[in-house]
Amino acid sequence: MLKQTIKNFVGRLFAGPARGPERISPEKHGIDKRKVSRHAVKVCEVLHNAGYEAYIVGGAVRDLIVGLQPKDFDVATNATPEQVRPLFRRARIIGRRFQLVHVVFGQEIIETSTFRAMANGDEFTDEHGRILRDNLFGSQEEDAARRDFTLNALYYDPIDEYVIDYHRGVADLKNRVVRMIGDPEARYREDPVRMLRAMRFAAKLDATIDPATAEPIQRMAGLIEHVPASRLFDETLKLLTCGHAMDCLRLLQKAGLHRGLIPLIDQVFAEEGGEEFVEFALARTDTRVRGGKTVSPSFLFAALLWKLVYRRWNELRASGEPASQALVQAADSVIEQQTRKLAIQRRFQADMREIWFMQARFERVNPRAIWRMLDQPRFRAAADFLQLRAEAKEVDSVQAQWWMDLANADDSTRAEMIESYQEQSRKSGATVATKRRRRPRKKRSADGASAHTDGGSGAQQASSGTHHDSAPQD
Repeated sequence: MLKQTIKNFVGRLFAGPARGPERISPEKHGIDKRKVSRHAVKVCEVLHNAGYEAYIVGGAVRDLIVGLQPKDFDVATNATPEQVRPLFRRARIIGRRFQLVHVVFGQEIIETSTFRAMANGDEFTDEHGRILRDNLFGSQEEDAARRDFTLNALYYDPIDEYVIDYHRGVADLKNRVVRMIGDPEARYREDPVRMLRAMRFAAKLDATIDPATAEPIQRMAGLIEHVPASRLFDETLKLLTCGHAMDCLRLLQKAGLHRGLIPLIDQVFAEEGGEEFVEFALARTDTRVRGGKTVSPSFLFAALLWKLVYRRWNELRASGEPASQALVQAADSVIEQQTRKLAIQRRFQADMREIWFMQARFERVNPRAIWRMLDQPRFRAAADFLQLRAEAKEVDSVQAQWWMDLANADDSTRAEMIESYQEQSRKSGATVATKRRRRPRKKRSADGASAHTDGGSGAQQASSGTHHDSAPQD
């Protein structure tokens, strides 16, 4: 324990700047100010005019320097949250662990934090050393030392356009090196999510992780299990939507971190075609991310876990279960396994199920059922998923394309396509799902015996629940 305390102290001692901050000019850092959020600039200007320091900080500066368009912008200032909030019409103080201010401009939120002081040992931590609450405010220099990696400890002043660099982060960024500030083991213990962030930055920036930064990760991977589930889910989404998802997954597996996030991925890769299917799905995700398009978490997790669902579905169908009921059971068992580790939000689970359940309905439907399917909110996502399955040669590519064309068509074109589908089915002699003829209900005689009458029986009503159209919906 004493050895660890000394090690932590030495790490923090050398976490500070060796030669003072470097002030990097626009000619050297190369930030294109046109890519900077005008709302982030506005926040800095308002704080400057009120007599405070204010800088765009962290990931936005990192991405701007390497030529990427940041997803969001954060501001750091020496003003306290109580001093920041009154300066803006729409601002609110949030957070318990780290208190900060959300300044709202329409759909954009500028997260504004106060410079943090160096840890002094009085922070509220759990038994594993993870900081649970810390609102000690300090100087910009202390704030830079508190940040996790050198490439994130960068402060950009959008007014004079200089970058303030305390830990040679710009050099590491140019050299594509992910390096921890301070003692890596102590910093991972303070916040185990930093291990996931190291993987994400390495994949996203095509960088290497500094050996001293990488060394503790594999033996400390178990600390991930003590991070709140909601925070883990958010961080996992960041990993899978950074534009280099498969690279992230490989790095997580190599370090053993995937066991606390996507523990079933080893089983998925062991399935026939499982690894290939995930690669197809994540390649599509990366293409959307790089094109500035949104990515559905539901679709992403549905694709990651599909091969396990698919195998179980086929097993149940082979044992005699109706297709829709078999798929429901398969989905439930796989989701239950996955959520023991990573708590996928219920709304995403519901969407995943809907995407999966519709795969059974694509197989054998009548025209009336097609129109009902078109009304489902996840129909387009399910059709996309069918195309992914066609790419993996699970289903016929012509069939998958027909459904996608149907999803993209207007109502009149859809009517023509469905009518043509029905005509082709009649000519080819293909069977389509039809409504089952109701068995006559038995009339009860005077002596209590029963005889058939018209109308639906309990048996018929139960069997209708196995029809593809009765798959659970949101």
